[in-house]
Amino acid sequence: MATIEIDGKTYEAEPGTMLIKVTDANGIDIPRFCYHKKLSVAANCRMCLVEVEKAPKPMPACATPVMDGMKVYTRSTKALLAQKAVMEFLLINHPLDCPICDQGGECELQDIAIGYGGDASNYQEGKRVVADKNLGPLVATEMTRCIHCTRCVRFSEEIAGTTELGATGRGEHTKIGTYVAKTVNSELSGNIVDLCPVGALTNKVFRFSARAWEMQQYDGIAPHDGIGSHVHLHVRRGEVMRLVPKENEAINEVWLSDRDRYSYTALKAADRLTVPMIKKDGQWHETDWETALSVAVDGLKKVIKTHQSKAIGALASATATLEELYLLQKLMRGIGSNNIDHRLRQTDFSQQEFAPLYPSLGQSISDLEASNAVLVIGSHIRKEQPLLNHRLRKASLRGGKVMFVNPVRYEFNYPVAAELISSPEQLVIHLAGIAKALLLKQPATVPTGIESLVASINPDTTQQQIATYLSAGERSTLLLGALATSHPQYAIINALANAIAQLSNSKLGYLAESANTVGAYLAGVLPHRGAAGESLKTAGLDAQALLTDNGVKGYVLLGVEPELDSIWGTATLQTLKQADFVVSITAYCTPAIESYAHVVLPMSLFAETSGTFVNTEGKWQSFTGAVKPTGEIRPAWKILRVLGNLFNLAGFDYVSSEEVRDELKQQVGDRANAVTTNSIRLPTALPTSQINGELQRITELPLYAVDALVRRADALQNTTDAKTTQGIHLNTLTLNKQGLGKAAQVKVKQGDATLQLAIVIDERVPDDCALIYAGQETTAVLGSWHGRLKLSVA
Repeated sequence: MATIEIDGKTYEAEPGTMLIKVTDANGIDIPRFCYHKKLSVAANCRMCLVEVEKAPKPMPACATPVMDGMKVYTRSTKALLAQKAVMEFLLINHPLDCPICDQGGECELQDIAIGYGGDASNYQEGKRVVADKNLGPLVATEMTRCIHCTRCVRFSEEIAGTTELGATGRGEHTKIGTYVAKTVNSELSGNIVDLCPVGALTNKVFRFSARAWEMQQYDGIAPHDGIGSHVHLHVRRGEVMRLVPKENEAINEVWLSDRDRYSYTALKAADRLTVPMIKKDGQWHETDWETALSVAVDGLKKVIKTHQSKAIGALASATATLEELYLLQKLMRGIGSNNIDHRLRQTDFSQQEFAPLYPSLGQSISDLEASNAVLVIGSHIRKEQPLLNHRLRKASLRGGKVMFVNPVRYEFNYPVAAELISSPEQLVIHLAGIAKALLLKQPATVPTGIESLVASINPDTTQQQIATYLSAGERSTLLLGALATSHPQYAIINALANAIAQLSNSKLGYLAESANTVGAYLAGVLPHRGAAGESLKTAGLDAQALLTDNGVKGYVLLGVEPELDSIWGTATLQTLKQADFVVSITAYCTPAIESYAHVVLPMSLFAETSGTFVNTEGKWQSFTGAVKPTGEIRPAWKILRVLGNLFNLAGFDYVSSEEVRDELKQQVGDRANAVTTNSIRLPTALPTSQINGELQRITELPLYAVDALVRRADALQNTTDAKTTQGIHLNTLTLNKQGLGKAAQVKVKQGDATLQLAIVIDERVPDDCALIYAGQETTAVLGSWHGRLKLSVA
């Protein structure tokens, strides 16, 4: 360690560490604009100039490495004069528009100008004016305010990995902008608003809505992906005005995805349900809670009396809190039914009894970036899990080999070491090839049955390369994503992934799709397991059985829109419409819900209730409500508690959500934080298929259609990511083979369903396949996400 002296006090630091890191660690304030601890050093604002003994001039603290015996003065006359001179130059062209600037009250330039700026200007010339740039629907610009700190440029290149922003010109003619007037399309673009030290880049959605000093700050957990990012909710007069990241190095560092940042606007969506409603003689009527709950219970009791309790089923969204999910399964099991599930995007349940306690990442989120080799199976991880993808980017930039087996050739923001792109039906064969390549390396551990299963497989070059990288890495990881989970042969894919992990001595992890997918497993929202993984003597019906094949007679729905959230599309609507009685606990009321439900009960969303999410590494993260819901909206855990009381069930006398959480936590015990293992069994033979000239359907759930909240966030729906999900995507070769070379529209037939879609030429899609995005009312007409398609000219 080097011993240095700062302002007369002695400190120890590692030689070569930048001086500003040492001062920050010891609470010594040095002004700065361009420096940020997560970005590279630019040293272009010069605001952090300090006096270093024996140096001929003031030195920038952000770019001055520590050396033994160094003496530094941060508050000396020489240092202060240098800092004030820099401040004067920065303010020469900066407009005096603080009263109308969105950054006012939380502006780094304002704060530092108070301490280091003068009270009068010596500059008499005209100030420069810079035209504003259109960066898209999320980020607003006032580029005349820009001080050229280049934080946004470095973020774009180093964190987002997209190089969408850059600087042109020199000196005061420097301008920050995009190449050829393009928008910023990164899934992390909102972070440049946080990074900007002035008001040049601001939140377009929040713009001119509130002042910083008018808002109160509450802690929360982001409600969309399995990361569980920590956020601050800024509230004014009982309304959420914006979300910003809360620093948590182990989970989201200091970043936040755009999906988590901007989806709060859907709290005020036009179709938000605010009062309970019941259907009477085919007409909907608003009513009070007592009447609505009484009608709900009477309707379910009537179904039980007529058809027994096994005729009742429940479906839940994995965005619900742990407490809500636990009480839903407790209610269902209390009335005698095990027909409950949250896996609305899974079709293959054949080996569910062998699955682990919950789909764990298999390691901590922060450990992922230290991996030497990572194989991602069936995931557009950059869009599905933006901050987990950021960890993989860090691993790749450190020399790690990141590889993919996918049905579409996605664009990633880091070098991809190896990639296998194939039709869905060939995905299993590719995994078998990797397993065979690993077997040829004579590993120490060989899973039972793998040798006979892959005996006829001859690995190709890419499969051998992936096997080499996995087996050579000291820290290698396999990750199964949403495209694997929703695959019709998921059990085989899972089994082969387990075998590959054993053969290569790798960790196997699952990319939890929703904010509380892990919590849904632990809470027992499964037909074959109760809370804390308790095995049941008699398994109930899974999601597919509940939503197809005539389903059951009565339903309780928690936070789901099955026609958009499930894999079976409008087939679920027909099933639900045939039911005798449906209770929907929902935040929104749509025409589809009105068509099949008999009682709708308004529930709180993530910012309006207390609860717990369990993230992909198994970490329990509790939060409290930041605002009170409007109208007659109630927390879902309270609704379920009252339903339990009205059914005269024991154990529904909770006073707080914390009591519910603690009850489940006691049942889970030490297993809550354990890395769970998987005992999925290998099949005896690999599947075969015959295409017969038909196209295989590939279905992806878009970034901004994953749940009811983001589907209603208007700003997100105006982004490029949301607008590129229309039509049917085909590559040029497939288009010509189908005789559609000059067609603009095509008639798509899947089973008995027919739909007309626009043709989108997309070379990412493999031959003889068609990509159709889900989560939309238009494409839901086709039904199941998987199957064969027939195309004809519209």
